[in-house]
Amino acid sequence: MSDYEGRPINELRRRDRAQDADWVRSFLQSGAWGALATVADQQPFINSNLYVYDATTNAIYLHTARHGRTRSNLERAGRVCFSVSEMGRLLPDEAALEFSVEYAGVAVFGVGRIVEDEEEKRRALQLLMDKYAPHLKPNRDYRPPDLQELERTSVFRIDIESWSGKKNVKAADFPGAYLYDEHRHPSPFKPGEPD
Repeated sequence: MSDYEGRPINELRRRDRAQDADWVRSFLQSGAWGALATVADQQPFINSNLYVYDATTNAIYLHTARHGRTRSNLERAGRVCFSVSEMGRLLPDEAALEFSVEYAGVAVFGVGRIVEDEEEKRRALQLLMDKYAPHLKPNRDYRPPDLQELERTSVFRIDIESWSGKKNVKAADFPGAYLYDEHRHPSPFKPGEPD
């Protein structure tokens, strides 16, 4: 057993899978969603979010409703961890203990804060729109948020202090490799079936 106390928070056990800063930035820019971890009163809380990585400020922006646990937790304690990951193929083996998976992921460590400045809020929300709807343009396809709408939204900024990135990818001809969806139970996302 290893003692991790006193070691850098972003230290990886499997250094052979570590990725450099350019890879981490690229992965953060392309990731579909992330999970924000906060703590309040010694209770961890994790929330999945759409996000955008802003390379010019080396920060991550995300947003939620004006009131909620994420905002409340950030008002009390700003230390956060943010994770973005993707799963590749499952990798079977003759021994169950040796089954593995292809993956790529980044863990970000830093300080989260609530964005109060109106201009920074607008910029962050536009960055989110540009990432998730690049084919749509403001004032052509949609109306940008007005002041009243901005006041109903919490925008958060994670100032990145450190990160780690890792991936595990095997050869295309890895014996028996398969995608999870090939053997998955029905998806919760079926077209034409509203909530």
